[in-house]
Amino acid sequence: MTWAGESRATLGLAWPLILTNLAQTLMTATDVVMMGWLGPDALAAGALGSNLYFATMIFGLGLTTATAPMIARELGRKRHSVRDVRRTVRQGMWMAVGFTVPIWIVLWQSEAILLAMGQEPALAQSAAQYVRALQWSLLPFFFFLVLRSFVSALERPLWALAAGVVGVIVNAAAAWCLIFGHFGFPKLGLTGAGYATTFADMLMFVMLAAVVLADRKFRRYHLFGRFWRADWPRFRELSHLGLPIGATLVFEVAVFNGATFLMGLIGAASLAAHSIAMQIASLSFMVPLGLAQAATVRVGRAFGAHDKEGIRRAGWTAYVMGVGFMALTALAMILFPRTLVGVFLDLEAPANAPVVELAVVFLAVAALFQVADGGQAVAAGMLRGLHDTRVPMVYAGIGYWGIGLLLGVGLAFQGGLAGIGLWIGLATGLTVVALLLLGRWLRRERLGLVSFG
Repeated sequence: MTWAGESRATLGLAWPLILTNLAQTLMTATDVVMMGWLGPDALAAGALGSNLYFATMIFGLGLTTATAPMIARELGRKRHSVRDVRRTVRQGMWMAVGFTVPIWIVLWQSEAILLAMGQEPALAQSAAQYVRALQWSLLPFFFFLVLRSFVSALERPLWALAAGVVGVIVNAAAAWCLIFGHFGFPKLGLTGAGYATTFADMLMFVMLAAVVLADRKFRRYHLFGRFWRADWPRFRELSHLGLPIGATLVFEVAVFNGATFLMGLIGAASLAAHSIAMQIASLSFMVPLGLAQAATVRVGRAFGAHDKEGIRRAGWTAYVMGVGFMALTALAMILFPRTLVGVFLDLEAPANAPVVELAVVFLAVAALFQVADGGQAVAAGMLRGLHDTRVPMVYAGIGYWGIGLLLGVGLAFQGGLAGIGLWIGLATGLTVVALLLLGRWLRRERLGLVSFG
């Protein structure tokens, strides 16, 4: 394959994954908007419950993500492999069950957990009711992710996108009915939002499962045949890959959650401006995230085929695309910051002036780390395609926590830079991780890519 052919293949695989990621983000945004219609107390309780749920979900997401590089490698090694692919999908679902059941038990105690964290009793009780309805979405969501890895590794991700779009629509409609009691449904408030998301995730899994059972190309794998049969070596290999991915995601997400908490200590205006800048940065991040997922598949297939040139071409193609896109978004943040902030706030309202000015400054710092953020995301996906996950996990811990957060706290509270100091710390941490991951890829490339461990 030529570089132009690799570019077409990467884009063809990445754009449905990007839109699927955006659809999943939109589901959460829809819930937040409707919680806000219930009032500030409901929104606060929903935020508490969502953060508790998300803290457990993100680690499970990392575990199930390990199925993608394994399936890709097996298809690269043997293009028409059936049994090995089926066993990987099966053990991915086993892993989802093994992780979810104990998490269900923990989340059922959400009220006690939130009270132990010092939250107000009324908010803790409302948040726990929401979580007890939402927690049942974990298993179907993880099953959906495993099947998404399967269809993506076969380079047919449009089916996952279709299921995601339907999930967004159904979640919005179900939440509107169950939260507010429309069309004769009971008015359940926050609990209704949890049930709506659970139903939408179940529907997404059922839709994708129906596709893999009905489509001729997928049906030959008999994914759900002999589901009870164990494959412990494969299960251990998935754990070996997935645990570091889960830890890496937790390191990254937790440092941004920690920064949000610290912004609240600085002041309400800083917290509001931080939230706006983070929303803008998060939306742009969906593109390199989708390219990273595509890179995992493309690199993984070349890795299975022991095609060194294919690995190199797949990796660098996705990397250049991801970094190039983020460079464009950085330019937009520098040239049109007030326009971007105006999507969230009325720029003419005098009461919003302090938040607007802070958000513009935060976006200027965010522009500096956009390229690094895109680079670290895609580089991590490239290395996952090579089944290289443990060292990137260590890099994430060092960069995000050992450097980024510590530097940000020091600049914000000791250096007197307040919120700007925190953002400088985040930017520095992302840059360090991006450089370490790129150095890891270059070292593997120099030593042969395939054989280096």
